[in-house]
Parts: sequence; C-alpha cells; structure tokens
Amino acid sequence: MASTAAGKQRIPKVAKVKNKAPAEVQITAEQLLREAKERELELLPPPPKQKITDEEELNDYKLKKRKGFEDNIRKNRTVISNWIKYAQWEESLKEVQRARSIYERALDVDHRNIALWLKYAEMEMKNRQVNHARNIWDRAITILPRVNQFWYKYSYMEEMLGNIAGCRQVFERWTEWEPEEQAWHSYINFELRYKEVDKARSIYERFVIVHPDVKNWIKYARFEEKHGYIAHGRKVFERSVEFFGEEHVNENLFVAFARFEEKQKEFERVRVIYKYALDRIPKHQAQELFKFYTVFEKKFGDRRGIEDVIVSKRRFQYEEEVKASPHNYDAWFDYLRLVESDADPDTAREVYERAIANIPPIQEKRHWRRYIYLWINYALYEELEVKDPERTRQVYQACLDLIPHKKFTFAKIWLLYGQFEIRQKNLQAARRGLGTAIGKCPKNKLFKGYIELELQLREFDRCRKLYEKYLEFAPENCTTWIKFSELETILGDTERARAIFELAIGQPRLDMPEVLWKSYIDFEIEQEEYDNTRGLYQRLLQRTQHVKVWISYAQYELSIDTSDRLQRCRGIFEEANKGLRSCEEKEERLMLLESWKEFEQEFGSDTTRERVKKLLPEKVKKRRKLTAEDGSDAGWEEYYDYIFPEDAANQPNLKLLAMAKMWKRQQQEDDEEEEEEDEEEENNRGSGKEMEEDNRRVERDGDEKMDGEENGRGEKGRDKEMSEDSASPSSENPMVSEPVPEKDSKESTYDDSDDSDESSSSSSSGSSGSDSDKDGSEKQPRKSKKDSVND
Repeated sequence: MASTAAGKQRIPKVAKVKNKAPAEVQITAEQLLREAKERELELLPPPPKQKITDEEELNDYKLKKRKGFEDNIRKNRTVISNWIKYAQWEESLKEVQRARSIYERALDVDHRNIALWLKYAEMEMKNRQVNHARNIWDRAITILPRVNQFWYKYSYMEEMLGNIAGCRQVFERWTEWEPEEQAWHSYINFELRYKEVDKARSIYERFVIVHPDVKNWIKYARFEEKHGYIAHGRKVFERSVEFFGEEHVNENLFVAFARFEEKQKEFERVRVIYKYALDRIPKHQAQELFKFYTVFEKKFGDRRGIEDVIVSKRRFQYEEEVKASPHNYDAWFDYLRLVESDADPDTAREVYERAIANIPPIQEKRHWRRYIYLWINYALYEELEVKDPERTRQVYQACLDLIPHKKFTFAKIWLLYGQFEIRQKNLQAARRGLGTAIGKCPKNKLFKGYIELELQLREFDRCRKLYEKYLEFAPENCTTWIKFSELETILGDTERARAIFELAIGQPRLDMPEVLWKSYIDFEIEQEEYDNTRGLYQRLLQRTQHVKVWISYAQYELSIDTSDRLQRCRGIFEEANKGLRSCEEKEERLMLLESWKEFEQEFGSDTTRERVKKLLPEKVKKRRKLTAEDGSDAGWEEYYDYIFPEDAANQPNLKLLAMAKMWKRQQQEDDEEEEEEDEEEENNRGSGKEMEEDNRRVERDGDEKMDGEENGRGEKGRDKEMSEDSASPSSENPMVSEPVPEKDSKESTYDDSDDSDESSSSSSSGSSGSDSDKDGSEKQPRKSKKDSVND
C-alpha cells in the first residue's frame, strides 16, 4: 500500500474496464493446453552427457548412484521396483554378487512377490549361473507352490539344459500338489515328446482320478485311439460309463463312445450304445444324442430304422410336453397326429384314452372347447381309419354322457352323431338322437342342423313341425320366420307363407324386424299383390317414421307401371316431408329431400324442381358449450346445423336475426363511404384556401346592405335545408324499407351458444335494431349538412 509524504495512506485506484464486450476471438482451455504442448513449455532439457575418463571418476559415479538407490530404498522399503532397478543397475555393471545381495535383501522385505523371484532367477540364468538358478527355483516352488509360473519356468529350464530326469522330477513334484488340468497336459506332452507312451498313460490314469470330468475321460480314450491302442480305448470308455453310472450320465460321453465304435466299423455296437443312452438320459438332455443317432441311421441304417429314430424322437418330445402339462390339448393333438400316422390302432387308442381322461377341471364352456375335439377326432379315427362303427358309436355315447347338458352343450357333437347314424343307414337312431338333443338342450344350431337334415331327406311335414318347435323356442328369431315362409313359398302354399309373415310381424319382440318387414314386402311384390304391398308400407309407417321406409315406399310406387305413378310418388314424398318435420334427426329429413330432388330432376318439371329446391335447408355453423363429466366447463364445440325454410318461417326470431346481421353489414358500408367523403373534402379545402382569402377581402370592402341581404338569404336557405333533412330519417329506415334478401346457398355463421337461446338472441337483436334506427337518424342529418357545404 502506497503512502504520501505527509504519512497518509493512499488507496490505489482500481483499473476500470471500459470495454466489457467479449473478444472477437475466444481462447479456450483446450487451445492453451495444445499451445503449451506444441511449444514444449513443461519439458525439461535433458541433463548433459557425462564422459568418464578415469577410474576415479567412475568410482565417484558409482558412489553417487548407489547413494541415490540406497536413499530411495531407505525412504520406502516396500516399493519393490526400487530394489529391482537397483539390482538391474548393478547387473549392468557386471556386479553380479552385489545384484544377488540386493535381491536377497529384497526377499527379506517381501518374499511373496512373484516378480521379484522371476527377476532374480532370470538374472542367474542370464549369467549362466545354473546352480544358483536351481537354488532360486527350489526356494520359490517351496515357498509358493501354487504359482504355476514357477513350475513352468523351472521345468522349461531343465528341459532346455537337457536334464530330462530333473525335468520329470519337477513335474512329479508338481503333480503331487494336484494342479489344474493344463499342468497335467504339459506333463503328458513332455513325455510324448520323448516317446514315453506308457508313462503318459500312467499320468492319464492319475489325471482322470484327480479331475474326473467327462472331457478328460474322452481325451484319455482318444489318446489310446491315436496311438493305436483300440482295445485300451474301448476299455477306457467302458470304465468311464461305469465310473459315472446312471446318476451322472452325460450324452457327450455316449456320443464320443458311439463315434469311436463307428470309426471301428462296429455299427451294431453303435446302435446298442445309442439305444442304451436314450433309455437312461432324460429327453430334454438328449437333443445332441438324438441328432447324432439320426445321422448315424441315415448313413448306415435302413428306411425303417430312420423312421423309427425320427418318430421316437418326436414321441419323446410330446411325452415330455403332456407330462409337464396334461391339459395342454394342443400338445395332445400333435401327439395323436403322430401316433395315427405311424403306430398301430391299439397304441393310438391308448393315447386317445389317455388324452380324453384329462377332463377340464371347471364346468365352463370356454374350457371345454378344445377338449371336445379330442372326442371328435377319436370318433372319426375309429370310423374312418379303423372302420369300427360299433366302437365309434360307443365313443359318441360316452362323450354325450360326459357333457353337462344342463349347463352347456355342443351342437356339433349331436349333429356329428346324427350324421354318423345316417351313414350307417340307421335313420331312426339319428332322429332319436337329435330329438333327444332338442328336448334336453335346445339350441339354434341344433334346430338348423336337424331341419337341414330333414330337408335333404325331403320330409317337409317334419320340417314344418321342427319349424314350429323352433319358433316356440325362439319366437324373436326373424331368420327362422323368413326361412319357414320361404319353405312354404317353395312348396306353393302362399297363404300359409302370408299367414306366417303376419304371425311374425305380430310378435312383441324381434331381433331384426327391418329384415322381416323387407322380406314380407319382397314376398308380396313377387306375388304382384300391389295393394297388399301398399298396405304393408302403411302399417310399417304407423310403427316407424324412418326415412328409408319413406324412400323405399316412394321407389316402390315409381317402379309400378301405372299412369299415376309419378303423382303417387310425389304425394309420398310430400307426406314424408310433413311427417319428418317433427323429427329431431335433421339429416334424415335432408336425405329425404335430396332423394325427392333426384326424383324431380329425372321426372319432374321446372316448377316442381323449384319447389323442392326451396325446401332444401341452409347449412349453418353453430357453437355449443361442452360440459365435462364432473360438471366443469370443457369449452366450446362447433357443429353444423340445418335450418329448413319452413321451420324458419314459423320462427320469426330467425328473421330478426338475419335482418340485424344485414343492417350491421349495411352500416359498415356506410361508414366506409363517409371516410372516403371526408378524405375528398380535406383535399378540396386545401386547394380552395386562396379563393376564400380573396372573397374575404371583397367582403370587407363591400357594402353593409349587400352584406345584410346576403346574410338574410343564407339563413332562409339554411332553415329550409334543415327542415328537409329533419324529415328524411323517418322515411329512410333501413330495417323497414329494404326487404329481407333471399337465403344464400353458402354457409352463414351463428355464434349462438345453444338453440334454446334463440328467443334471447332475437330480443337482443330487436333492441340492437332500435338502437341502429337511432344511430341512423343521427347520422343522416350530418350527411345532409356535408352535402349542403359541398353545394
């Protein structure tokens, strides 16, 4: 801190940065580091090279280096790298004794360091100190016998020195510790390099005991096979099978054994081995075994043998599946299909009996749908494949006895049983079975199947009785009524057919009444009973006012070739239009009018076309308020509505609303005209300023009398103009004088919140209309004043 001469302290000024804007070129930390690397700012120059010229300098150099190494060791004795560097430096100076001393001192610090032992032994071997190296290896394997690297290095050194006995002795000492598999393989390969097969065999004998794995037994057998000892190899495989027994049997062992015998051309032995293995190994663990067995049979077996292999393999798979899940009926279907194609009938029956014994645990139809097909396939197999009709009948009877008919039934079983009895020419049994079915558990499908059967037999009286029973069971089924009537029509009894239709339309409840009425009308049209058809249309329209009925009625009248068909058709359209006025669905009314319009375009005149065109509605867009489920406001929704001219005439509010919108449009046009006139007036004022100044000079110099006369005349003219203008607004009311324009075919937009608010909107529009009259009356005098000024 600076101080003045007077002793007062002076605070230094802080430099202010005037330009605080960022620099144009930004420098990042990455750039700084890259520049430092390129310039090598952190690299120190190498030390100068020192040239030693005499022994004294060399001794000084050695002393200095040794002192540095000793200081490093003294600082941290546990850092073994310092010891190794020290020893390697001494070794580079050929001071082996000193290096050995350093290694010994390091071993006193950490005798379990593997790298230290390896460097020590390598130094001795590099300097050809064999006995010293052996001494070090012996000490290392004694202290650390589980370090495989010491044993490998030791045995390799002895073998390189040609000391085979010493190397074997090292391996023997190593195997006493029961090392890993690679150590045994190294020992065996060592013996084989010197052709000692018997010793290698003895090593394998100890090896498979210490490491009793399947792959080791297979290696042992391949070793015997490779050296030509086939009998020894077979004996090894047999011993391995006995060794593992049936509890720990493995498919790889049997595959290797079979391939061994296959190479020796012992095909029967191979087949026996495969079958022995397949009988004892679980099926999910014998996939490879099956594959090799199949390949073997394809190579050396006959066709029957190959098929047996494939079928047995798939059969084992299906057996496993059905054992795991007995109610998996899809697996049973696949299994039965396989058995039917290959096995004898007794085996197939056995499998079928096992399959149908798995009854669904719950009496619900959805659980029985797949199960019931087991019985169907069983019966069809007995009938078509085995050709045993009596057993087929027993299968059907057992299935029908098993199904709980009070809860549910299967019409398919009853119909199949009836068809089977007919194929056996036992018509009474078929009818008895189907009659029992209808009595126990009547169903639509049962009635249809039974009726179809009797129709094929041309038993029409029985068909009538069945239809009667069917309609007693399901009187609301329109299809049944139609089919019954069609049967009577085919038989030529139209009165019965008409009576059936009358009964049908008189039912209180029907599932498809529109189809029934259409069929009845089509029936009468086919019979050319036009009056009856009109009566049906009239009766149908009393029940429903659907637009399609009206259109169909009109098209029917148009299709009849009579002189007054157009008048009848047009009258139906008019009646339909009157009837649909009260209909809430405006789209249906629009559909009717469009159909009427098409009719008039084809058959009508210009007058009738114009009349229908006036009836067409106007499509408008409206808005309505949406409410969420919880009652909160969900916004607004736009929708399209149709306004029919007839409805608009009955609702004056709509007229008022249209007139109000038209008046608003006219007001906007008037405002635009006033703005244009104001602009023109301003332009005229600028050009006439000079003329006004000249007139003022003339007026000042003029006569007072002339001034008085001019003033009097101006006041009279002005009063006259004001009186004329005051009378004009009452006669120019836009709401009264102008007629309501015709409705445009284009869409107009209403912002009504709902149809129910039309009355309020009309009242508001009426009030706005009165206000507009006032505005109009006020604007009109202003306009006349401007006109007088312009004049």
